[in-house]
Amino acid sequence: MRWSAFSLFGFLSLFAALPAAHAAGEDYGVLIISRERLEVATSCEIGVYIHDQLSARLFQEQSTSFNLPPGNVSLRLKLLPGQAPGCNPGMLAPGSQNITLRAGEVQKYRIAMTQEGMYLKRAGLGY
Repeated sequence: MRWSAFSLFGFLSLFAALPAAHAAGEDYGVLIISRERLEVATSCEIGVYIHDQLSARLFQEQSTSFNLPPGNVSLRLKLLPGQAPGCNPGMLAPGSQNITLRAGEVQKYRIAMTQEGMYLKRAGLGY
């Protein structure tokens, strides 16, 4: 009788934990960053910094994605020294760009360039 009561309690607690585990799977947003050749006219590698941590390196025609917790995300872009000739380390962008993600949301951005430097431009998902 003792083991059956413990077994029943354990079995019921397993079912109680399932909805919480399922709900936790959607507590993130997806951020996609792409680099298209026509937007940035350099063959140098571009570093993507999330909250001032190098999180990705992109060459021409590459993209990356991140599963991030919902909320504000601070992003910076920087030219990185690397394998391509003539690529010297660049300074960080004058300021960070903030993006707000919601749980379950997918946002896509392209790297673009102006006279002031690189920035992220909102793009359609394309599907």
